[in-house]
Amino acid sequence: MVSAQLDLIRKIVGVIGNIIALCLFLSPTSTFIRIVKKKSVEEYSPIPYLATLINCLVWVLYGLPMVHPNSTLVVTINGTGIVIEIVFLTIFFVFSGRQKQRLVIAGVLAVEMVFVVILAVLVFTLQHTTNKRTMSVGLVCCVFNVMMYASPLAVMKMVIQTKSVEFMPFWLSLAGFLNAGVWTIYALMPLDPYIAIPNGIGCVFGLAQLILYAIYYKNTQKIMAERQKQSIGELSLSRAIVRI
Repeated sequence: MVSAQLDLIRKIVGVIGNIIALCLFLSPTSTFIRIVKKKSVEEYSPIPYLATLINCLVWVLYGLPMVHPNSTLVVTINGTGIVIEIVFLTIFFVFSGRQKQRLVIAGVLAVEMVFVVILAVLVFTLQHTTNKRTMSVGLVCCVFNVMMYASPLAVMKMVIQTKSVEFMPFWLSLAGFLNAGVWTIYALMPLDPYIAIPNGIGCVFGLAQLILYAIYYKNTQKIMAERQKQSIGELSLSRAIVRI
């Protein structure tokens, strides 16, 4: 009876985790709308989206019945994440004004796809029990999940240097924190260390981003307001010159 109740609670938490994870995957939508409108990626980095894609790919492999049975919720949300990240990376690729950056994106994508194919082939041919496959793929998932949560570190460094959170989307940081928290709870009923460990670390990274956002939000507003005033002043000056 207790086991059945625990299983039901775990499923409910998993569904909540799917909803929050979907919000996490979709949270950069406003950023990409801005990119499309401006036809430029500005100072945004493709690293978080490349890291999220490889993370989703290995988790789909982990959740397959032949690897880790009874992980439908893991497969569904990460499969959805793959589609979303491919759309975002396509937009990033199209509006990137630097050929070098495009080559990096294409190169990393190729490496990620080859890596996942090789991993799948090795696991299915060399290991013949779900326990062994779970351990092998689970360890890989831990690494890439931590990389996904740690990918904004470069952006966090820029935030500290510029004292501005303009290029660190708030909703992405919040969704990342909530997503890591819910999946940590999910992994404790019963214990799944391959989900619990990276998402526990993700909680720490997510909280750090939110703290930075709170610290530099007001300063960011001042910087953007001053930039807007400067732009208006330059526009007025140019109009005055034209009239003369």
